[in-house]
Amino acid sequence: MQDIIDILRNYGLLLTIGQFPEGPIGGLALTLILALTGLVLSFPLSVLIGVGRISPNPVAVKLSTAFVYIVRALPLLMLIFWAYFIVPLIIGRTVSGLTTVIVALVVYETAYLAEVVRAAILALPKGQAEASRSLGLSYFQTMKDIILPQALFNAIPSILNQFISLVKNTSVAYIISVDELTYAAYQVNAQLLTKPVQVYIILAAIYFIICFSLNRLVKLVEKRIHTSRQAPIAAEAAA
Repeated sequence: MQDIIDILRNYGLLLTIGQFPEGPIGGLALTLILALTGLVLSFPLSVLIGVGRISPNPVAVKLSTAFVYIVRALPLLMLIFWAYFIVPLIIGRTVSGLTTVIVALVVYETAYLAEVVRAAILALPKGQAEASRSLGLSYFQTMKDIILPQALFNAIPSILNQFISLVKNTSVAYIISVDELTYAAYQVNAQLLTKPVQVYIILAAIYFIICFSLNRLVKLVEKRIHTSRQAPIAAEAAA
């Protein structure tokens, strides 16, 4: 136990913020930045792919389905390797490991979030779309104004669960020396040499605390959404 306390005292800043502010940010802070960036950038793409999966346009359905199936069939590590070697060939110049990981995370997360969006849309009563179309709204207007606002609201807990998965998935970035939390722990272990068990216990504990806290947040959001759904029903019954 004393060894763990000593490691946290001596290397706590390296594990949490890396070399910041004297150097680049890293550790836990970079892990959360990577996960949040991956989620934010993949979200609009996932909405497009998710809607494309149920589009009346057969070409959009086939392309969206092919993307989802291919990406979901590949491990994240493979996508990172592809981005690491292929992106420089496409743009004609080298890219940083950080950019490589963000590209891989966005592609990976888009495929999974697209299925969340698709499931949320299909979970809505079909009568809503039929009623809006009968009122003269186009397919695009129905999706934009009626279906997507409800579906995305209902999908918030699932989206937050995907964020939790992203936090854990960023650990793969250490393979190309991106200074996120796992790589920071690897650096600490390389300096100490004789205390790998203590270092990786700290690493596991940090991941557990972060993911457990986020999971509690998801439960709270689910409860709020359930309450908001029941409020109109209760008000109607009272009337």
